[in-house]
Amino acid sequence: MALEGFPPLMLLAARFLISGSIMLTAVRLLKIDMPAGREFWLTALFGVVLLGGGNGALIIAEQTVPSGLAALLVTTSPFFMVGFDAIFPGGERLHLPTLIGILVGFCGVVLLILPNGFAAGIDRRILPGVLLLEGGCVLWCLGAHLQKRLATKAHPVVSGALQQFATGLFFVLPAFGIKEHPVRWNAHSTLALLYLVTFGSIVGYSAFIYALQHLPIAIVSTYNYVNPVVAIFLGWLFYREPLGWREFAAMGIIFFGVAIVRWTTHKKI
Repeated sequence: MALEGFPPLMLLAARFLISGSIMLTAVRLLKIDMPAGREFWLTALFGVVLLGGGNGALIIAEQTVPSGLAALLVTTSPFFMVGFDAIFPGGERLHLPTLIGILVGFCGVVLLILPNGFAAGIDRRILPGVLLLEGGCVLWCLGAHLQKRLATKAHPVVSGALQQFATGLFFVLPAFGIKEHPVRWNAHSTLALLYLVTFGSIVGYSAFIYALQHLPIAIVSTYNYVNPVVAIFLGWLFYREPLGWREFAAMGIIFFGVAIVRWTTHKKI
């Protein structure tokens, strides 16, 4: 919805500059400690990798990739998440029950999105966007793992605020330097931007960073399966898109997959 009025790079810069500025202002007013020195720069860098790489790839790819297919491709992230966790020192080894739970959740997303998700068709013209999306998933998961392993004294919400501001700042020059279509101001896109700033960034990303620090990576990764469920409800609420037995069955499968991951994750919560 926001892309109907804002070009991709401008949207990326505006969203995270606004959310990061609001949160850092609150941090300053509340006199909460910020990361310092090496921790400051690494936190900012990992945020650019995570948010800039992950969200940036998604925003750009959705210019050519149908939204349903994009949502399906993004749900491959849990596989990268648990894969990186197995590779990184001190991470949890791969366990078949956990992988089964992730696969069950993925099947639920496929059922939720098909066939409507591919209504726009699939052809070779969207292949670059598909590859970009998968590259973004890798960067998101890599950034998440690097942040999780960073020795930090800062509260995770403060780290998230710094990462959002750093990402917005990083994309300011590309947003103005690369020729995109001009901003088409309208209430629809402006409200969508405000929604992304409030619920996607200030609330959602803060919750993600907090969970990343306190929960096993396999459990954190399953948020990818909840996103399409939220999208389906929002589509029904705002656009009266269909919500029937197939959608509810798919949601049941998704939640069952998430439950399997939760039950089979070995590390204590």
